[in-house]
Amino acid sequence: MKWYNISQLDRSRSQTVDTVREVTYEILRNLGMTVIFGNPGSTELPFLRDMPSDFKYVLGLHERTAAGMALGYSLGKGNAVFVNLHSIASTGNGLSAIQDAWYLHVPLVITAGQQDRRHLLAEPFLASRAVETVRPYVKWAYEPVRAEDVPAAIARGYYLAMQPPMGPVLISIPMDDWTRECQPVAARRVSQTVLPDPEALDQVAAALDSSRNPALVAGSQIEEDGAWREVLGLAEHLNADVYEEPIPPRWTFPRSHRLFRGGLLPAQQPLADQLAKYDVVVVMGARVFLYYAHVPGHSVKPGTKLFQITNSSLDAAAALAGMSIVGNVAAAVKYLRTRTRARPRAIETFAPLPEPKPEYPIMPAYLFSVLNRVMPRNAVIAEECPSSKGELDRYLVLDEPGSFYSVPNGVLGFGLPAAVGLQMAHPERRVVCPIGDGSIQYSIQALWSAVQQKAPVIVIVLRNSDYSALKGFCDFTDVGRNVPGMDIPGIDMVKIAQGYGMTAEEVDRPEELEPALKAAFAALEPRLISVNVEKSGQKCMGMDQSVHPPHYR
Repeated sequence: MKWYNISQLDRSRSQTVDTVREVTYEILRNLGMTVIFGNPGSTELPFLRDMPSDFKYVLGLHERTAAGMALGYSLGKGNAVFVNLHSIASTGNGLSAIQDAWYLHVPLVITAGQQDRRHLLAEPFLASRAVETVRPYVKWAYEPVRAEDVPAAIARGYYLAMQPPMGPVLISIPMDDWTRECQPVAARRVSQTVLPDPEALDQVAAALDSSRNPALVAGSQIEEDGAWREVLGLAEHLNADVYEEPIPPRWTFPRSHRLFRGGLLPAQQPLADQLAKYDVVVVMGARVFLYYAHVPGHSVKPGTKLFQITNSSLDAAAALAGMSIVGNVAAAVKYLRTRTRARPRAIETFAPLPEPKPEYPIMPAYLFSVLNRVMPRNAVIAEECPSSKGELDRYLVLDEPGSFYSVPNGVLGFGLPAAVGLQMAHPERRVVCPIGDGSIQYSIQALWSAVQQKAPVIVIVLRNSDYSALKGFCDFTDVGRNVPGMDIPGIDMVKIAQGYGMTAEEVDRPEELEPALKAAFAALEPRLISVNVEKSGQKCMGMDQSVHPPHYR
């Protein structure tokens, strides 16, 4: 008989039993989350040490940038992405990106470091309350009670993040948990398609068949549920006019299609006026409706039948009118396509938009018309230029799925890191980020990440040296211009970009614009073009004084 002392038994056991850290990397590998976005801190070091060679760490110089790039990467890849933030401080810095993921239905599995369990009671430096901080903007927030529960909690977070409507989750992990012993955790298959009620869909089909003039509203959940082709087929089957949801975070219907009628306005009465001629309106994958300025009115004209098909029970409960049906949008549209009759109809034609003139200073409309002419047809736009949204919407024509992303909740800082993440996810496509010179300041560090990741994103800064969107809102609501903090002079975007290692140039004259854009698309590296544009105002999200906005004097 061979005798062992206690220390020998402990050493033997440690060689055969996995740790929380090892089991976590294995479950991340099996769930397809081998690219990690983050900004490291002391409480994350025990996890990040000796990272396996098949994992990639993408550093963001600010947590808003790290989480924002992960958001873009997730949108491009169609899978949850792992984000590693530093305690409560980084969670707070990255909260706006977490909010973006919540409103845009982006699956992120976010971990935040916590102090060592053994002295949490003493409220040490970096003690974290991240779970309480993020709870309103995540699907689940949890700090495991036991160290050995960490890998299973991450797996549970993944399954939940991927369930419709998708969204972020957060797990707070004490730093001493990573070295504890842990049993393996198997990756499971959890289905993600929830079918809508067929009896409710039959009511929609009956309304469409009896309609004299139906309309469809396309929302961002169409892409979430893989329903682009199905919606296009239904629209052509019905020969129904199609509108984009108000302030769309994605474009989900071909912009050049004969049935496309543009975007809906984000205010009650103007939107109801746009839909006044239709007797049946079916909203597919969007809220009913997203409003911005308060212009009181009906959701739709009284007597119009309104239906909503959504993958979000929250959006269904929040609708102010109509009948809501919860379930997979693609499945619902396929069902309607087979249970409605085709509708022949003469489609009215519209005159093409007038070509903007090459005036000086450069008008945003001219910038976007030139961009539309020179960019590849499979280009991806990630935009954040609030004061020029109307011109961008009118002059950029994109007809492929996954081609357009915009800030979903009005919090600045979305566009640039999302563009970098999207470019990393789509090396075969060129990502373009039109962004205001005010908006870009909120996540400027993403320029460095684009250079380091060799992501050839093209950043077009609309430089007007002020917060033009705010000035437009001042005019729209009669607040007046006597408001502080509206001007941001003295920012040299070219020098800032060059300081981060990015090739950059300034465009001042209209004749310089097209050559600069063509050179950027020909290059295989990230580029920034700072374009001096005319200041704008008066309008708000495409609306002017004719809609009778509220006055706040």
